[in-house]
Amino acid sequence: FLTTLFTIAKIWKQHKCPLVDEWIKKIWYVYNIYVSKKKKKNETLPFVTTSMDREGIMLSEISQRQIPHVFT
Repeated sequence: FLTTLFTIAKIWKQHKCPLVDEWIKKIWYVYNIYVSKKKKKNETLPFVTTSMDREGIMLSEISQRQIPHVFT
């Protein structure tokens, strides 16, 4: 039984799904190409401005909480 099982396992075709490591390398390569093209054109990156906007919103919310509210 085990001999047959190992023989089948050797012959069995593997799936054509990319490994996670290969997929990450591909995405990282595409990201780097995108960033380098934007830097050459001196354009701002949309995800950078979005994160900066979020950071600004979060900082303004924190500063609003730290200011004591006085009602007259």
